[in-house]
Amino acid sequence: MIAPNILEIDSLAISFGTGRRQIEVVQSVNLTVGRGETVGLVGESGSGKTVTSLASIGLLGLKGARVTSGRIVFDGQDMSSASEATWRSVRGAKIGMVFQQPMRSLNPALTVGEQIAEVLRRHKGLDRRAAWRRAVELLDRVNVTDAERRAHDYPHQFSGGMCQRVSIAIAVACEPSLIIADEPTTALDVTVQRHILNLFRELTSETGASLLYISHDLAVVADVCDRVTVMYAGQTVETGTVHGVFERPQHPYTAGLIAAIPRPGTTSLSSIAGRVPPPDQMPTGCRFHPRCPHSVPGVCDEHDVALVPADAGSVRCARASQLDLTGWVAT
Repeated sequence: MIAPNILEIDSLAISFGTGRRQIEVVQSVNLTVGRGETVGLVGESGSGKTVTSLASIGLLGLKGARVTSGRIVFDGQDMSSASEATWRSVRGAKIGMVFQQPMRSLNPALTVGEQIAEVLRRHKGLDRRAAWRRAVELLDRVNVTDAERRAHDYPHQFSGGMCQRVSIAIAVACEPSLIIADEPTTALDVTVQRHILNLFRELTSETGASLLYISHDLAVVADVCDRVTVMYAGQTVETGTVHGVFERPQHPYTAGLIAAIPRPGTTSLSSIAGRVPPPDQMPTGCRFHPRCPHSVPGVCDEHDVALVPADAGSVRCARASQLDLTGWVAT
């Protein structure tokens, strides 16, 4: 039986540190990505988005972190305690990853063609000639001009936007079931950003791959995603369809993020007061209550708040049923 979701993350908790010095940076994260679906994962810097994505491809060890509880299920298989050998058979072949800052994720000592061909040789078993030929085809597919010549170039000879295209070519080389893109348009100008977003649309449409798109930019998520998961301070605080969440957010944090989106004709920007708390200084009760204009003492600040079903998604807010956040603007 084929699992309905290509990726399921259930009650995930992640800690950094060794021995008695353990700091939980992610706690109670829930996220699903359906087959052929594009899901946005949003939140401010420090919300735990990147750590969650690294857990989803078995790379937490590189950051000195570990999963302490919860499940990560990929294509019906529980990967929570999978060996590194198992993860190596999945990464690149079944899950493609587009990292932040492509200049850092590419190997400066290898040509871009060699880096794409390496993935194909490892996971597809192609010989050098066939892998190189396919690498050139992939560069051409991601709209790198004069792909046959540029395949011999090194990453430093490419612009940021072109490096991102190379990273995407590597991620999709083996036609994975899931692509994870971690803020793939950060630091790119708006014109290049539009090209990259269109490229993701085309590639997922052609291959049927699912896409987990990680961003702090809700405007981009609204443009490219079917559903959205909102994270705050290491927790999932709201999930739902893009239309539903933008039309009627149920968590004050989500409403604040939406209100902060720049709009044509406005001269001022809305913002959410305060900042995301450090992992070792989480407040009691709802983690957002110190910044929330709707917080009520004795309701929001004393007890942990569970993520509960709501409309077509879920929400982690003790007052969700009492609030109408449609059109709310943070101050």
